[in-house]
Amino acid sequence: MSWLANNLGTIIVALILIAVISLAVARLVKNRRSGKSSCGCNCAHCAMAESCHKQSNK
Repeated sequence: MSWLANNLGTIIVALILIAVISLAVARLVKNRRSGKSSCGCNCAHCAMAESCHKQSNK
């Protein structure tokens, strides 16, 4: 119990970081499944333009 009391601040910060990272990953997965992209749609300067927007390049 004393170890837990001594490290309570570190444990709380770690739990907050895990929660924030989990929410960010969940949002990325949700956006990916709904077809949203994180690109700025300036495909003229993008090295991945051919693989990113296959339908719009045809």
